[in-house]
Amino acid sequence: MNKELHDFMKVGIVQFMAYPQAESPESYLHTISSIIEDGFFEAIEIKSPPDKETMKQVQRLFENSDILVGFSAHPVLIRNQGNLNAMKGEERQWAIELVKEAIDEAYQLGAKNLAIMSGKDPGPQYRERAVSHLVKSIQDICKYARSKGNLEILLEPFDHETDFHCLIGPAELAAEVAYEVRKVDPSFGLMVDLSHLPMLGETPKKALTTTKDYLKHAHIGNCLICDLNHPLYGDKHPRFGYPGSEIDVPELTEYLRTLLDIGYLEEGKNRTVGFEIKPAPGELSEVIIAEAKRKLQAAWQQV
Repeated sequence: MNKELHDFMKVGIVQFMAYPQAESPESYLHTISSIIEDGFFEAIEIKSPPDKETMKQVQRLFENSDILVGFSAHPVLIRNQGNLNAMKGEERQWAIELVKEAIDEAYQLGAKNLAIMSGKDPGPQYRERAVSHLVKSIQDICKYARSKGNLEILLEPFDHETDFHCLIGPAELAAEVAYEVRKVDPSFGLMVDLSHLPMLGETPKKALTTTKDYLKHAHIGNCLICDLNHPLYGDKHPRFGYPGSEIDVPELTEYLRTLLDIGYLEEGKNRTVGFEIKPAPGELSEVIIAEAKRKLQAAWQQV
């Protein structure tokens, strides 16, 4: 592609993945500020601030930055084992309340969207019931979000059998859930992550053409699944081209090409494509971010 990639996408990054050590108020603020100051990025995805004072400071940063903000409820769901498709109603309600609290924070920070994930896949015997529970949970979440404003709720499919063992999961199930949820909230959408596709056994063409009518956000990342005993096995988001991993420039090129083919990326649309990468032990966040930019530019040139 001989046209500038920023004419086709808003490039974003998941702050808490790129800077996993940024847990203190100071480091949380510093890393967000570093991303905002980098003109390459027009979007950022964050998790809950560590305290209320940090929340106020981040809010001021975003108000002055003209950067698109996404909020992730994944960390709070994972940390508290929240399961939106649990068989027990009280467990589902607990997860719903966790997400509602995240929605409140997202609105305070001026976020445009909030990402959620499904819970564990219960297996074939209970899968249909779990999907029904998930749809109802997300519909409840969407109603709450709509009651407060225009925050878009996005469901991200995770691996089905490798690491998190999530219900959603396969592209067909993700599209089925999105179809049902949109009966309540037409703004609901899906967030498809390149790094999850090898774990799901799906190609970009398979995953993206199946979900294209609901696709609202795209992630680009990597995974390692060739060695069960490797410390980065599963959904650890190593840098592109990490030895033994699944995603490098050729796979990234195919993903971008498919995003163009389905109409997600189009000149002037400003759809978001966000890095989800994490430094391995001994690696520096700043170095792998710089590498990710170069890999994206190299892939874009080959589209």
